[in-house]
Amino acid sequence: MTIVILLIIAIIVLFGVRNIRMQFITRPVFSFFKKVLPPLSSTEKEAMEAGDVWWEGELFRGKPNWNTLHSYGKPTLSAEEKDFIDNQVQTALTMIDDFDIVHNRKDLPPELWQYFKEQGFFALIIPKKYGGREFSAYANSTIVAKIATRSVSAAVTVMVPNSLGPGELLTHYGTQEQKERWLPSLAVGKDIPCFALTGPEAGSDAGAIPDLGIVCRREFEGEETLGLSLTWNKRYITLAPVATVLGLAFQMRDPDGLLGEIKNLGITCALIPTDHQGVEIGRRHNPLMMGFMNGTTSGEDVFIPLDWIIGGPQFAGKGWRMLVECLSAGRGISLPALATASGHVATKTTTAYSYVRQQFGMPIGHFEGVQEAMARIIANTYQLEAARRLTTQGIDLKVKPSVVTAIAKYHMTELGRDVLEDAMDIQSGKGIQLGPKNYLGHAYMATPISITVEGANILTRSLMIFGQGATRCHPYVLAEMEAAAMEDETSALDRFDSLLLGHIGYAIGNALRSLGNALTGSRFASAPVSGPTQQYYRDMTRISSSLAIMTDVSMLIMGGDLKRKEMLSARMGDVLSQLYLASATLKLFEDNGRQQDDLPAVHYVMTERLHLAAKALNDAIHNFPSKIAAVLLRVLIFPLGNHFSAPSDKLAIDLVTGMLKPGPARDRITFLCSDVEDDQSGIAEVEQAFLAKYAAKELYKKLKKAQRSGHIKSKLPMLELFDVALAKDIITEAEHKQLVEADELRLAAINVNDFETL
Repeated sequence: MTIVILLIIAIIVLFGVRNIRMQFITRPVFSFFKKVLPPLSSTEKEAMEAGDVWWEGELFRGKPNWNTLHSYGKPTLSAEEKDFIDNQVQTALTMIDDFDIVHNRKDLPPELWQYFKEQGFFALIIPKKYGGREFSAYANSTIVAKIATRSVSAAVTVMVPNSLGPGELLTHYGTQEQKERWLPSLAVGKDIPCFALTGPEAGSDAGAIPDLGIVCRREFEGEETLGLSLTWNKRYITLAPVATVLGLAFQMRDPDGLLGEIKNLGITCALIPTDHQGVEIGRRHNPLMMGFMNGTTSGEDVFIPLDWIIGGPQFAGKGWRMLVECLSAGRGISLPALATASGHVATKTTTAYSYVRQQFGMPIGHFEGVQEAMARIIANTYQLEAARRLTTQGIDLKVKPSVVTAIAKYHMTELGRDVLEDAMDIQSGKGIQLGPKNYLGHAYMATPISITVEGANILTRSLMIFGQGATRCHPYVLAEMEAAAMEDETSALDRFDSLLLGHIGYAIGNALRSLGNALTGSRFASAPVSGPTQQYYRDMTRISSSLAIMTDVSMLIMGGDLKRKEMLSARMGDVLSQLYLASATLKLFEDNGRQQDDLPAVHYVMTERLHLAAKALNDAIHNFPSKIAAVLLRVLIFPLGNHFSAPSDKLAIDLVTGMLKPGPARDRITFLCSDVEDDQSGIAEVEQAFLAKYAAKELYKKLKKAQRSGHIKSKLPMLELFDVALAKDIITEAEHKQLVEADELRLAAINVNDFETL
């Protein structure tokens, strides 16, 4: 007891007496911290500082405040946005023939281009005072997603002017003169924008662009003008072949000191008319046969005045931060919208198709093997819709959540790929035979485009999510890094000392919370709700604490080397991502009014999210470079083992069973697939067959019963079966007519297009 008391006194003195603490703890730790601090390039620093920390910050800190999540409110459409979707968007859908766009025109038809321009489809984000729609991020996402259910090519054409590009950059950073010059013409489609960032030598590492702008003086419009000599070579630029105004990112240099002492000003963005002398719009690319415009642009020694820099000369060298902030918003809207559209189409058509398509005398949706894949489709679609809503909601709250949008971009495009692959497996020949009736093929072909653009998925996962999240979202690390960079060492030590005490308390709290929740099954963790979802909140708090303590241990042991441990960083980023996706799922359930028929999807999704988060933690511990630290982490995180399992067969069967019939739950996660009278995409066709066959389900049961009893032979062709049943008075004339009509719709739905020649 005496030893214990002395030890406690020693700890109190060591930490409580400032001079002693500074000498024996703060100074050594500060010295160690500066030594292991990862070096940051200027572009990394700007990316780190750009954007805001939002809900991901709560998830990263070990004890999320779930009431904060629920306080964000429910995303809604304004009356104006709803009217636009119900009218202009629905009209646009009737004008889309995706097979014609992709296989014949290789472009949108002129009348669709004109309609998009006239009705403001290219002006969704432009302020109203400049003639734009000024819609919310949620409305923007919904419009793009609805169009994407019919045509990826048309959706990409609409989404690009409303994503990263001149419209967004001008709205946020443009001078008043630039806004008045360009925004009105962009709003009415008189000007078509593109933005040239990517080049042969700079893809995901966009900060390494080699394109140059050299400050110089030349004659421009009859006067000597201070400007830039630009040389660039860009590729993969969407809308470039038809653009009238080019947004250009380049490295700006001032070798002669015409602007000041700084020679290398950094990445800068300018706006250039494509008919300006020297601007070259090259030939088109062919992005997986899709019909949207994509191509190259280049220029050599093209002179522009300095006031063509977006934001004016005062924004010289600030282009990278501008791009990161705008890209973080765009990544949370456009590509996630395409992925969500894929989920809605896959769920609506696959549940319908698997009900009308029969093999071995029964609908294929009744086979457990099919149900396993179909459960993933439905659950992933619920997840996609949930993440779409939460992410756009954050953007509409006027935050720029760069980590959240990186999570959304990576995981939602991957989930979109997953649902399409499962849908293709189930619909088989219906999915692979291209034609006007095929509603899966083009989206399936285009999926890799979303995977690779706006930051390749592999690097987004391995470098960005945890790389930025660990620093931005941690309550102490970024402040400690700032303290380490202070020139006044005394002030730096004082600042670091106050942060260190908080950091130690934070780490101890997370370690104890992680261990306590692991030993008690999280039974004593707080939750904002009761009922069937309560335990999910508790388990997420446990995993959040585990991620927090593992992050601290990783930074302590690996320091700057952590960012080079990409596989380990990716796994830890996966934990944060799964927590975010799970949060979105629980919020959607609450926003929908806790509908009981949503619970099968919620249970499946949440079981999967927790399973994947725990698996990522377990795999990270298993691959941790320090075996001693790995043992400690396993004791704190999984003292009784990892018991978070994948969704059970029963969960899958329950989920699919509830979706193989018309109902509100199915409507809620397929609403983006709007039915229009002259729909030529095949979606309405398979849906009508599904509804007709479901309406006749009692008649089919009557026929089955007659076959089992021997009144009618088994394995008769459908029409013959109906005729025999009518002749034997098993069904009435009206029932016979209903069955024949349903079977005609069924045959039309399962048939595919064929051609005399290709």
